[in-house]
Amino acid sequence: MLKKETLPIASIRVPVKRLKTLEDNKANALAEDILENGQLTPIRVREDAKGYVLIEGLHRLEALKKLGEGTVEGYKVRARLH
Repeated sequence: MLKKETLPIASIRVPVKRLKTLEDNKANALAEDILENGQLTPIRVREDAKGYVLIEGLHRLEALKKLGEGTVEGYKVRARLH
């Protein structure tokens, strides 16, 4: 079972391919929702030598950045071996 952790936003890298899917208006709307209700759904990251790589939750991460937050609730997951 995954354990929710508080992660430093500065240590999370977003792959370029994923960053291209960012919709600014969606992140803004999510930021407003987070202000009212808090972060309800954790993001997912995987660890690497430099910190973390974002797997899921780009808009949540960007919304928290817009709000000036330094941390994000998330799950650390393992990379799948194929």
